[in-house]
Amino acid sequence: MAKKEVLVAMSGGVDSSVAAGLLQQEGYEVTGVFMCLGVGQKEGTAQEQSRSHPGCCSPQDARDAQAVAARLGIRFHVLDFRKELEEIVAYFVSEYLQARTPNPCIVCNTRLKFGKLLDYARISGIDFVATGHYAQIKEVNGQNRLFRGVDGNKDQSYALFGMARENLEKVLLPVGQYRKAQVREWAAQMDLSVHDKGESQEICFVADDDYARLIAERAPQMCRPGKVIDTSGKVLGEHEGIYKYTVGQRRGLGIALGEPAYVVRLDAQTNTVVLGKSEAVMGWRLLATQVNWLVEPPSKGKFEALVQIRYNHRGTPAVVMPKADESGNFTMARVEFAEPVKAIAPGQAAVFYDGDMVIGGGWIDSAS
Repeated sequence: MAKKEVLVAMSGGVDSSVAAGLLQQEGYEVTGVFMCLGVGQKEGTAQEQSRSHPGCCSPQDARDAQAVAARLGIRFHVLDFRKELEEIVAYFVSEYLQARTPNPCIVCNTRLKFGKLLDYARISGIDFVATGHYAQIKEVNGQNRLFRGVDGNKDQSYALFGMARENLEKVLLPVGQYRKAQVREWAAQMDLSVHDKGESQEICFVADDDYARLIAERAPQMCRPGKVIDTSGKVLGEHEGIYKYTVGQRRGLGIALGEPAYVVRLDAQTNTVVLGKSEAVMGWRLLATQVNWLVEPPSKGKFEALVQIRYNHRGTPAVVMPKADESGNFTMARVEFAEPVKAIAPGQAAVFYDGDMVIGGGWIDSAS
């Protein structure tokens, strides 16, 4: 019987490298692929780049991925995804133009890792696509479902809600059942050069984590001053561009009010930043659009769930009410929280959980 083939997205980091090694040990025919996004980093020695990891998808990352593939003795390809990355950058800038807070990593996962890579695997006759994400796919009543990873501090299921339900049958997430320390142990046991490589923290296409500079270059019309007001409409000062602010922000406001103040709202039409006290940044409700269901949408009209509104939010109990669009598809959902939630930011994702299982999620359109 022929071995099952799997295409592993190898970023040059420890997680995806161990994912490739574990699948090889399980008997899969593994092919590694590095997604070339045309993103460069400041050059240094190979050791400096490997140990002090400022971003991802750099030339050094490509060399690290290739070295791991050679150590494992697996096939390795580089795919040119520069055009696709440019589309994600355009989305990123467009969200800021609308005074929304984008999440490009979720879009990358949906469009590239579990979109274009799956298409490439199908065309190539490869059975599965795998990544180093900390999440799990388990069978429930004969259907594959997405679950949180075992390591709660590393869980990335939130960022995977956008994958198509039918693709859960074609995706493998081998490191999701381990904690990060265990993954590093696996890397050391496999004698992989990246076993002690640092974490990737920045958005890959944002040099030096300076997203404001990127916005200023791509959308100079955003670089215009406007009013900073409080929730009653009183003018407090002036800002240099609303793209420099995000809902819930407290530090770096440049305005002394004598008490803690937070960004409550951004208004793209009036180019206004609204500040308020801590209670003003708390929200009870949100509307999510472009909802993607990883289970059949509930038919009873509403259901209880744990709803996560950003990556480092652990979720809050809520009632989720799916809403049909003009075509009758449940692509929207209203969420009412059991308790107020801090800094519900339009543009971020709201992901619905039943315990540790992802039910679905959508993009936050508005909050109240």
